Amino acid sequence: MTKSLEQADGVAATVDGAVAIVELRRAPNNFFDLAMIRRIADLYETLAADTAARAIVLCADGKHFCAGADFSGDGAGGGPGDLYREALRIFAAELPVVAAVQGAAIGGGLGLACSADFRVAAPKARFAANFAQLGFHHGFALSATLPAIVGQQHSLDLLYSGRRIDGAEAARIGLADRLSGDDDVRDVAMDMARAIASSAPLAVRSIRRTMRASLVEAVRLAVEREAAEQVKLQQTADWREGVRASMERRTPAFRGE
Repeated sequence: MTKSLEQADGVAATVDGAVAIVELRRAPNNFFDLAMIRRIADLYETLAADTAARAIVLCADGKHFCAGADFSGDGAGGGPGDLYREALRIFAAELPVVAAVQGAAIGGGLGLACSADFRVAAPKARFAANFAQLGFHHGFALSATLPAIVGQQHSLDLLYSGRRIDGAEAARIGLADRLSGDDDVRDVAMDMARAIASSAPLAVRSIRRTMRASLVEAVRLAVEREAAEQVKLQQTADWREGVRASMERRTPAFRGE
């Protein structure tokens, strides 16, 4: 039996048997704001409490999984602290999550992908922690999640350089748990979620709470520092140059100011 939940703030959800599908619907880039992150957190809590879902597939409509925060208006739709308080709810949710990453997972979009237990990607997928290329401090708890997933050295490489890697390299360093074909990312993610959902649901929730207990606390501490550093760096000329260069699709000229 399939059940649909009301779409709001660019996010829709359906429950197909024991697997819920939470889909970003701001194609093609699925930029997020505060309202979208709050909606994802609300859905995760609703799915755990009020449906038969035992696992979640986090996916996106359009060309890209998530190209990061929406900087076209007032940044992320609130200050970093407001955004990360909602993001913390995503990390603390009850149900296991498999992210199906097509196209790009960039900046905060990478952070959102790393909030999941697993990531499935195609070779053509692109991952980047491009914050330093914007003159900015990284966020969305990547201080806690990225080293846990790929190790300290790969994390430093990605964070310092801001370089993009494809799905194959992501799989090689452990950022992607499964490498799918270009057209079956969601199908592979669904297969993973169904395998999880076939286990005893109370046991899975209990195991997940144990395995992620230290992560949730690490995320809480990480986002406090990340938010403070982001607010500080948003006052710099390098930040203004980085955002301007990104919008103008050119190489930024940073001056350390």
